[in-house]
Amino acid sequence: MSNDLRHHLGRAGERLAAEHLERRGFVILARNHRTRWGEIDLIAADTRRTVFCEVKTRRLGAAGPFEGLREPQRRRLRRMAAAWLHEHPDRPRTPELRFDAVGVTIDAHGRLVALEHLEDAF
Repeated sequence: MSNDLRHHLGRAGERLAAEHLERRGFVILARNHRTRWGEIDLIAADTRRTVFCEVKTRRLGAAGPFEGLREPQRRRLRRMAAAWLHEHPDRPRTPELRFDAVGVTIDAHGRLVALEHLEDAF
């Protein structure tokens, strides 16, 4: 699969995940926030929590969407979240921080097959 197709697939999954979070009452604070350690897919908040969200998008029939979410990636996401919090003192202040994962499965025609949201995934 070419990088362009994977990029398009990933962006489609992130859009679907953002729409899902918005339906659940979250405001998207940032998409694809770059840090020196990598990129945070989505940062969202409601009145109670700020959520740092890793989105994993797969084609139907591929390995499960959370297969790639291993401990090194989790540690890196925590570092990126700390950097974002430090860089954004004007952010909404919420009593809770949470790390979620959203797995999106899309069929060969680009249609959503499944969306799995793991709250407090790590």
